[in-house]
Amino acid sequence: MAQESSIAIIGGGASGCICAYFLLKLGFDVTVFDKGSFLRTLLPTGGGRCNLAHAEFNPKDLASNYPRGEKFLYSVFSKFSTSETLELFEEMGIKTYTQENFRIFPESNSAKNVRETILSKLKNAQLIRENILKLSLLETGFKLKSDKAEYLFDKVIIATGGHSGYKFAEDLGIKIIEPKPSLVGLSTKEDFKNISGTAIKSAICNGIQDDILFTHFGVSGPLIYKISSIKAFDKMPYSLSIDLAPELIDFQKELNSNPHKEIKNVISKYLPQKIVTVILKDLDETEKCHKINGKTRDLILDRIHNFKITVTGTNQGEETVTAGGVDLDEINPKTMQSKKYPNLYFIGEVLNIDGFCGGFNLQNAWSTAYVASESIKSIR
Repeated sequence: MAQESSIAIIGGGASGCICAYFLLKLGFDVTVFDKGSFLRTLLPTGGGRCNLAHAEFNPKDLASNYPRGEKFLYSVFSKFSTSETLELFEEMGIKTYTQENFRIFPESNSAKNVRETILSKLKNAQLIRENILKLSLLETGFKLKSDKAEYLFDKVIIATGGHSGYKFAEDLGIKIIEPKPSLVGLSTKEDFKNISGTAIKSAICNGIQDDILFTHFGVSGPLIYKISSIKAFDKMPYSLSIDLAPELIDFQKELNSNPHKEIKNVISKYLPQKIVTVILKDLDETEKCHKINGKTRDLILDRIHNFKITVTGTNQGEETVTAGGVDLDEINPKTMQSKKYPNLYFIGEVLNIDGFCGGFNLQNAWSTAYVASESIKSIR
């Protein structure tokens, strides 16, 4: 029946496995449960190359990349931030490099290699492939019931990620912020099928500048992922205004400098031809620039710099992280402990913390895992 061990980690993803690594170094007996393959969620990160972190070394500036969790992470990152992450992977034998966009990757460019390396460091942990169905509070610890057995532990760390594990918290009266998709493509009222696959470099929306991609369902790309994160809890439908060509500063000067060119060819200096067709809908694309009057000029400018879309939903199954989760008011950021249950910890994406693309969500996993392990060490 019940097998005793000191610490259980529910969830064998990035935060769970790294927390196990830290605890093993401290001499603890650790059991990690997962219903599937351990660290499988690491494999698609960074397009399969594993974007381990972001080269932002100021903890407060690093925390500013999290639409939810920024202030909570001030304390967490003061203990374990980007520098410590690089030291961690150097210690594991994983050498890294930094791209021009400050994203940090393993030299192997292989999430599979990172996964194998981390798992090789967990040989002294018990890795059990069972689905934990219930977590019960006992007078002196916890009882875990899986689909195959029951177990007793002194301490439990919940590291189930952003798609499960909330029931464990809810059953104990811990508040959950309803999960919403984040870092996801957006579906729109407007039909962009005819320009699907067309990308624009460095568009601006909500003060954020990055690339946008038009898709069969709406819009996607780095800019849209950030917007979807910021507006994860906004009620739909909502409208967005996008500056498609912020570098087009003096349109009248362009018209004056190219009086005999067709208007479509002048705008094509700044935008892909398919987008130009959308901008010039119901206008004559072949009109010479010297014939463009002020009213038409302003209409074209408005369509370029205030391109309107109506967001109706998110693209199901596409989200890479989840906004929402365990309410941060329930957790002590200095220890990752539940404020209600001192021997219960929450780490990683199961918390209401999510960051932008670029290694920020894995940084949350590494850092909260460290803080939890150090807390357990201090009360040993």
